[in-house]
Amino acid sequence: MTEDLFGRHEATLTAALDAIGGRGYWSPYPEAPSGRLYGETAPAEGEAAFKVRLNRPFPLEQSGVDGWIGAEISPYGDPLGVTYPLSGVDDLIGTARQALPAWRDAGPRTRTGVCLEILSRLNQRSFEIAHAVMHTTGQAFAMAFQAGGPHAQDRGLEAVATAWRAMSRVPSGSLWEKPQGRGEPLRLSKQFRIAPRGVALVVGCATFPTWNGYPGLFASLVTGNPVIVKPHPAAVLPLAITVSVCRDVLASAGFSPDLVTLLVDRAEAPVTREIALRPEIRLIDFTGSTGFGDWLEQNARQARVFTEKAGVNVAVVAGTADFAGMARNIAFSLSLYSGQMCTTTQTIYVPRDGIETDQGHKSFEEVAAAIAGAVETLLADPARAVEITGAIQSGATLARIAGARALGRVLLDSRDLVHPRYPKARVVTPLLLTSDEAGAPEGELFGPITFLVATEGVGAAIEAAASTVRTRGALTAAIHATDRAVLARMEEACLEAGVALSENLTGGVFINQSAAFSDYHGTGANPAANAALCDDAFVADRFHVLQVRRPAS
Repeated sequence: MTEDLFGRHEATLTAALDAIGGRGYWSPYPEAPSGRLYGETAPAEGEAAFKVRLNRPFPLEQSGVDGWIGAEISPYGDPLGVTYPLSGVDDLIGTARQALPAWRDAGPRTRTGVCLEILSRLNQRSFEIAHAVMHTTGQAFAMAFQAGGPHAQDRGLEAVATAWRAMSRVPSGSLWEKPQGRGEPLRLSKQFRIAPRGVALVVGCATFPTWNGYPGLFASLVTGNPVIVKPHPAAVLPLAITVSVCRDVLASAGFSPDLVTLLVDRAEAPVTREIALRPEIRLIDFTGSTGFGDWLEQNARQARVFTEKAGVNVAVVAGTADFAGMARNIAFSLSLYSGQMCTTTQTIYVPRDGIETDQGHKSFEEVAAAIAGAVETLLADPARAVEITGAIQSGATLARIAGARALGRVLLDSRDLVHPRYPKARVVTPLLLTSDEAGAPEGELFGPITFLVATEGVGAAIEAAASTVRTRGALTAAIHATDRAVLARMEEACLEAGVALSENLTGGVFINQSAAFSDYHGTGANPAANAALCDDAFVADRFHVLQVRRPAS
């Protein structure tokens, strides 16, 4: 490698480490899709680069290619027509293992520099990636740009910085001297080396392929592990672009591009189970269903498995000093990307006798009606609404909405919206239902489906929320309350159940949002996740420290 990539990006790395230490707001990647920030021609060039990808093979030179496959259909209506090289599991594992020694021996500083350069180049491709994310996941463009581009890059950088901090704590060597009284001390020269676990597998999801995929990808790569990226068949393109950028940077830095490869499959012929059980696979990152996440944890015993699984996110409404703001905030959070987020609230517990607010006492029915009314107001203008809801990623979600109507009393029915630019897009509004505790669904209903559940008082609401987290798992919990004792009780319940809590959000921050460098997303303290992203444990389990010692002269 002729260029010091670590030196080029050291200032960014230092700032990232400072942000992780302080947990305040920071990002090196602008989140606004603005030509002023990325260059006046960047938006048009990014869209053009995306369109060039359509209806043709994706150029990716990998070993063992035996055909081309691809079946992505945009939630906005049309097939993408992109095909990808179909490489065999044996071939990708074999080339990854061949590439490992040189990457391992390059050391933490070089690997960190290469990963920082990859992230920098991904940021330059943010508009192209945004269109790819939009037309595979159904996110509206602004969200696809933010979550699929800069915010995902933030998460990748957080993983790299956290891993660098862990690896840089290990000295390269030491002189060990043990006094022996009057005799000469015992002396050993010791060398310490970072040793990767082996080949890593990143299993992508259909709704947030880059945002959920980058932490595992970069945490494994920077710690010396080759990575095989296995996208969801419905959302390959964003990760294919990512793999292509990784391979280009690796090659230009003098390393084998086969340190990062793409493994594609068909929905009717999946390969994840096959490769996940291979003895060479030592790390697995997975985001998706509870069933498959549990299967990986129980069966892929040769690997360290990191999962983020489905859960039932909960909220308690016990009182508020801003009734209108609370209703608006909840309405936006339920409508954003049509509830297709791992952090969206599914069940809202409200005391049957109502709550105290700045507008006086509000009954359960009035609280429910206010939230439903805020959703209706927010989505009244279809042209504005589609930029909030995006499109439904999977037809299975539409079927789930239809089936959920029978699970409670319909408070606000879901309705179809016509997208002004994409008339074939799958766009719907949220479905809101009410029930009592006995009628609330126990499992996750992914999509824009929310239940407002009447409970026998605030205590019962808090206990029901905590019980749901303990048994079903959750990534988020929320409470609205004005009584400090109630807030403290909810905090204690969430601490014991193991879920992150947000209190009294009424403004421009929403329960769905998780900020890199600050929030601990997926704490691993309940059934919905088994690792925090990106804490020290998330990166430390990806490498070992091995030593060589010899007598010192």
